[in-house]
Amino acid sequence: MRFRLTPRDTTFFDLFAASAQHLVTGANLLAEMLGADRAGRKDIAKRMAEAEHAADDATHEIMRRLNQTFVTPFDRDDIYTLASALDDCMDYMEEAADLVVLYRIEALPPRVTDQIQVLQRAAELTAEAMPRLRSMESLPEYWVEVNRLENQADKAHRKLLAQLFDDVKDPIELMKLKEVVEKLEDAADAFEKVANTVETIALKES
Repeated sequence: MRFRLTPRDTTFFDLFAASAQHLVTGANLLAEMLGADRAGRKDIAKRMAEAEHAADDATHEIMRRLNQTFVTPFDRDDIYTLASALDDCMDYMEEAADLVVLYRIEALPPRVTDQIQVLQRAAELTAEAMPRLRSMESLPEYWVEVNRLENQADKAHRKLLAQLFDDVKDPIELMKLKEVVEKLEDAADAFEKVANTVETIALKES
């Protein structure tokens, strides 16, 4: 760890931790949506939109703080990249939930559960990792595991697409389901970007 002669604004660590907690909420709401009926899904999508707005507020606060702070805890560009990547995770999850409702999808394929379970675990790991940015300790395990999860998500995504093309005969329904599945895959990719950004920060600070 580099020795610093100037004080750092440690508020960023709390803001990143708060931002990551919204991701846990979002991933758990996706899991709730799996077993819900159409009316229940509308309520869940509304709660997801509220969580996404709260996550946006957290991102805006990080950006506001970044513009007001002269000495930051680590590279300014990395703070911006990390905040944006966390925001992307929530955006993609919210989009997936919204599409399920907008497209009036009756039943999601069983393999969607595999995708959402990966997102739940990635969200939990991310929420656990953010407070550790203060010390930069015990972070390698985090980014290694998230990268493993993203590889798992890729495999689930490919299997799910193959299943959709085999089982769904209505081309319109196929397009709807495929778009939801792609948004969930985008969310998994976004979690990996968060982990890769944390790895970059940790290597710079070591």
